[in-house]
Amino acid sequence: MGRNRTFTEAEVVRAARQVFWDRGYQDTALPDLEGATGLNRSSIYHSFGSKRGLFDRAVESYLDEVIRPRLAPLRVEAVEFAALETYLLGLHAAMTEGRTALAANGCLLLNTTGSLLGRESTLQTVVAAYCDDLRAAVTAGVAARRADLDGAEQTTLATTCAGLVFAAMAIVRVDSAAAGDLIDAALGQIRRAPSTDPLQAHPPASEDPLIVTGDESPQ
Repeated sequence: MGRNRTFTEAEVVRAARQVFWDRGYQDTALPDLEGATGLNRSSIYHSFGSKRGLFDRAVESYLDEVIRPRLAPLRVEAVEFAALETYLLGLHAAMTEGRTALAANGCLLLNTTGSLLGRESTLQTVVAAYCDDLRAAVTAGVAARRADLDGAEQTTLATTCAGLVFAAMAIVRVDSAAAGDLIDAALGQIRRAPSTDPLQAHPPASEDPLIVTGDESPQ
């Protein structure tokens, strides 16, 4: 690699990941990767096989260091009541507060699905697995948060929330405020609960003299 391989490989992959995230796979040229990683072309090919090989490693790094840590509290055996709300609030902050990588560039994996590379079956498999993981995490979070719902209702709510998250990630690069609104909508969905106040569930008849019902109608 031209450096100490054991010490720097993860660092090199992270640097390449940021370039791919900023520019997209198709618009990233080898000179861009050389400049970011400090490796020359021959070292990149020797260590990773190709630009695509380095991209695959960058995707693994993205999943391991960016995606899975965020989802980890939703992937444990006993998910906490507030775990999904905490995840969504963190996502909202990353999308709307400052120039974070997510706000500036969106989701590395979802961005790739819109490129020529997204047509490759191997990458489609990776993206599908990522989407499945996110849906499963949201489903677990909904089950912990909304135990008042039955299974079918929880599934519907989880599908809605996951869809809002995916939609937010898809548009955050061009409209971070709108992406934040979508996450707010997801938060509103999980926070909504049926009223336990009998007066709200069955409000009393109006005492407004201008509102009359039944036999009280004026003759």
